[in-house]
Amino acid sequence: MKYKDYYATLGVERGATEDEIKKAYRKLARKYHPDVSKEADAEEKFKEVGEAYETLKDPEKRAAYDQLGRHSTGEEFRPPPDWQQSFGGAQFSFDDLDLADLFAGLAGRRSRQGPGPIRGADYEAMVRLAFDQAYAGAEIELDLIAVEYDEQGNAKRVPHRLKVRIPPGVVDGQKLRVPGKGGKGLRGGRDGDLYLDISVESHPLYRAEGLDLYMDLPLAPWEAVLGTSVEMPTPGGTVSLKVPPGTRAGQKLRLGGRGLKRPDGTAGHLYANVQIAVPTVVDERQRELYRQLANASSFNPRAQFEQEAPR
Repeated sequence: MKYKDYYATLGVERGATEDEIKKAYRKLARKYHPDVSKEADAEEKFKEVGEAYETLKDPEKRAAYDQLGRHSTGEEFRPPPDWQQSFGGAQFSFDDLDLADLFAGLAGRRSRQGPGPIRGADYEAMVRLAFDQAYAGAEIELDLIAVEYDEQGNAKRVPHRLKVRIPPGVVDGQKLRVPGKGGKGLRGGRDGDLYLDISVESHPLYRAEGLDLYMDLPLAPWEAVLGTSVEMPTPGGTVSLKVPPGTRAGQKLRLGGRGLKRPDGTAGHLYANVQIAVPTVVDERQRELYRQLANASSFNPRAQFEQEAPR
């Protein structure tokens, strides 16, 4: 996921007091409210300010956030495994914002502009998916608590249960936009959108990087030397993979189009990372065969050591 500097968003120092954080939030919330602000990105800024305040106003959430350390804004990083589930899905409220003060200015502006349509608010939620759900797509249900306004500007917290279809091929850290699943518009304004922050659980076999998948492929020494065919599990079913003679440890064998797939036909690849597995239990006959091979072979895996040794 990408790091968000909540202190920078509110324009306060990391050691700011609760009163300083609240004061900064109130100021910015008034500045960027979509129905008041004239700035082009006001709605996005308003959402960012609310998200930052929802975390920093709560001592437990703030302490957990501070434990993530310092990163550059937008820098990719991986939080502790349970952090997103416990603290990453904050829905901000307006309990600490003087709505009467805010909408006093809003009412004056509307009286000059006329009672035009008002677009519904956007919602945002964190969604945690199993790997199989991310690969094949899934239909999920979300329970949200969102702040909504009536035509007089009065705010209230409203529960929502939404059923959402997740398309195949989503990846960890992706943000999905679901049009029209946000708050209801007023006076003919269009409904807001729902934004889903996707988190995908790890899989015991596959590691995802974008649409590409990686997995380990253990081979016996003789399979690597002589070549073989192995039955490979893939998310879409088992396939036969040809291993060429002389395959080396660390070599990546590609199965084209066997990675994550999106509805538009875009697909990643599956890469099998070769590992040489050495048998740890051998009987006497096998041990003797290894001795014969050692005596017959001229292969020196450490020839480079001799070339680099001082003369």
